Amino acid sequence: MLNGQRIAILVEDGFEDSELTVPLKSMKAAGARVIVIGTDSAKCYLSKSGNRTITADVTADSAEAKNLDAIIIPGGYAPDRIRLHQSMIDLVRKAYADGKVIAAICHGPQLLISADIARGHRMTSWLSIAIDLRNAGTDWVDEPVVQDGNIITSRKPVDLPVFVKAIIDALAANSQPLEGTVASAKQEVPERCLGKVRKQRAIRQRSQRKGKSLQTSSSWGRETPLAADG
Repeated sequence: MLNGQRIAILVEDGFEDSELTVPLKSMKAAGARVIVIGTDSAKCYLSKSGNRTITADVTADSAEAKNLDAIIIPGGYAPDRIRLHQSMIDLVRKAYADGKVIAAICHGPQLLISADIARGHRMTSWLSIAIDLRNAGTDWVDEPVVQDGNIITSRKPVDLPVFVKAIIDALAANSQPLEGTVASAKQEVPERCLGKVRKQRAIRQRSQRKGKSLQTSSSWGRETPLAADG
C-alpha cells in the first residue's frame, strides 16, 4: 500500500511503549520502510515503562527531511527530551515546510511547538498540554484524531487505530518511494541496551522495598528489544 515510503519515528528515552510499537508495526505492515531516528544522546533508548528498548538507525543530524515521506512522534516523556536537541527540531521544521506528513500523538505535539509549526492549526493532544498548544496559537480540540493540512495529531494510546489509519490514508495517495537514501538496517541490540532495562528494574525494586515505588506499570515483564526493520 505504501510502496516503500520512508517513515521516520523519532525516539528518546521515555517513549510511550504502544505509541511507538503500534505505528512502527503498522507502517511496516502497510509496506513502508521505517527509520528510527534518535538524538545524539544515545544509541539505544528505553521506553517509559522500562519494558522495551529500541536502537536508532540514524541520528537526526545525519537524516535529511527530503529523503522522508513522513515523521511520527510518539508520546510519553520522550518529546520533552527530544525538543532539547536542535537537530530534531530542525528536521521536523524542514519536513513540515517540504509538505511531508507530520504525525504526533499524546505529548508529541510539544515538539511541534518547539519547531514553530503549530500556530494556526487545528490539533489535539494529551489533555495536560492543551494549554501549551492553545498558547502556541492552535485551535485545540478533544477528538481522537485531527488532520489539518499535513499535520495529524491524536490524544492517547486508545486513539492509535484511527491515528495509524489517518497516517496511512494521507500517504496512500503518494505511494511512489522517494529517491535518495536513509540508513536503515536491522541491528543487533547492544548488551548496554538490555543493561538499561536491568538497571531500571533494579532501581524500581529498591524503591519498592523502600515504599517509594515509581508511578509506572506494575508489570516489568520481559526484556523486549525492538528493531525498525526485520
